[in-house]
Parts: sequence; structure tokens; C-alpha cells
Amino acid sequence: MIGACLFICLNLLPAAALAQSCTFSTSNMVFSGSPLTGAAINGTTSLTANCSAVLGLFRRVLICPNLNAGSGGATASARTMTGPASLNYQLYQDSARQVVWGSWTWAFAPRPPEFFVDIPALVGNGSTTVTMYGQVLANQTTAPIGSYSSTFSGVQTTFRYRFNDDAGCANPAGIQGTTNFTVSLQTAKDCLVSAQNIDFGNRGVLSSNIDQDGQVTVTCSPTTPYVVALSPGGANAGPTARRMTKGAEFITYGLYRNTARSLPWGDTTGTNTVGGTGTGLAQNLPVYARIPPQTTPTPGTYSDTIIVTVTY
Repeated sequence: MIGACLFICLNLLPAAALAQSCTFSTSNMVFSGSPLTGAAINGTTSLTANCSAVLGLFRRVLICPNLNAGSGGATASARTMTGPASLNYQLYQDSARQVVWGSWTWAFAPRPPEFFVDIPALVGNGSTTVTMYGQVLANQTTAPIGSYSSTFSGVQTTFRYRFNDDAGCANPAGIQGTTNFTVSLQTAKDCLVSAQNIDFGNRGVLSSNIDQDGQVTVTCSPTTPYVVALSPGGANAGPTARRMTKGAEFITYGLYRNTARSLPWGDTTGTNTVGGTGTGLAQNLPVYARIPPQTTPTPGTYSDTIIVTVTY
């Protein structure tokens, strides 16, 4: 009778040792930033695996976290968020965002990482958290304003797990689990502005018009109306009576919207400003400057500072 008991008990042990169960949780990845700059936008989120096992002392559970395309789809080069248009992004295994987090069950080359959960007790629980790195890819300045997202659930996150047998994730054996999370970006109207300095050069007697051109460059989100105003400068004078100064001395000049220098450019909206509508691409707005004939002050360097304001 004793021998029979030992026989039965020993044959139950392997079956009990295989009794592992894992659940997965992932927080949403919310990107923050504007594609208008042309730079990449980075984000992160965390994936946590919680595993329990009976008679799992000193055992390791292998986790194979497959991430497919997401609801927005994917190509060989990028995953896609859907919204007013398609927006390309990618999920990565590393903080340098070089190694794509892929899947053993999708059509593309990148594979997922593999990680482990250690079970520290005979009947116990273990947990491991890994970071997932995301990036909205650069050079998507023409993306329309709106909400973009892609959802991962069900077949998009067919995770596999089993007690580690050193066969790795290329072996599809294991128990299946899933997680749910969303990747998203909310864009709002935005504008960027830069300006080119205007240099009239070295001049002698100011006995005739001296003309020079400059440029304001405005980049606004698609369909975003904008207005560009130029401040009156240090003298707080009208658009054609601005002053470049050297101490108490000055040279009068004007800034204009047209080559004939007949349309002053100031800061009164609807009267002497310049308007446009954004496309997501840089728009160059010429600034036409003129020094009219006037009494020549003493030699030296004369300057003024103009503030460019874009209202949108």
C-alpha cells in the first residue's frame, strides 16, 4: 500500500508543476506634442506580467509578448494611427528606438522581445514590468488637426507563455493571454515663425531711397488661418516712420507688404497686417524695407528690433 501511494504521488508532481497562469496589463501610450515641428514625438508605456504557479519554486515563466499591427494597420516600415489622415508611428523594445517590437504572428520581420517572470515560492506569484517605447515618426508636418489612435486587443496581442524550456519564443507552444491598450495623439492648431534680419549695408549720404528685402517664414497647421503683425519698433512709430537708432540719433525707415513699398506692414489687424492659411509647410512672406531720403546723421551703426507676432 505504501509503494502504491508513492507511485501515485510521484506521477502527480509533473502535472502540478505545469499549473501556471499569467495575466497582462498595459497602460495607454499617449503622445504629447505637435507634428508641425517636423521632429519625432516620443512616448512610453509599461507592460506588466503577473504569473502564479503551483509547485513553481525556482521556476521561470517565459513570456512571448506579440504585438501585431494594431487597429490602424502597419507596413514594413511603420505602424499607423488613424484619424483625419494616417499618421505613422512605431513601437520599440529599446530607449534608442532602434529595435522594433514586433510579433511572431505577423507578416513583417521584427520580432518581439522575450522576458521572464520568476516564481519564488512553491505556491506563489511573480511579476515583471517592461517598458515599451513609442515614437510618432518625424516629417509629418501636414497631418491635419484632430485625434489619432490605434487600439491593441485580442488578436493584436496574442501573448504566449509557458515554463521556460530554453526553446525561446520561436517555439509557438504555450498558453495564450492578451492585453488591451491604445496608442493616441491629439493635435491642435499650431504655428511656428522665424524671421530673416534686414541689413541695409554701409551707406553714405541718405539722399535717395535705399531699399532692402527680408522675410518672415510662417508654418501653421493645415487649414489654420493666421495673421502676421510687425511691431512698431523701439520708437513706437507708424509702419513707415520706424527708427533705427544710435544713441539719440536715428534713421527713419519703413516696412511694407509689396515691392512698390505702397502698402505698409504694421500691427493693426485688418488694416496693415498679412494673413494666410496654414498648410503644414513653411510659407515665406517677403518683407520690403525702405530708408527714404533724409538728413544724414553721424556715421555709426544704427539698429532697431521688430517683434513678429502670429495670431491664429
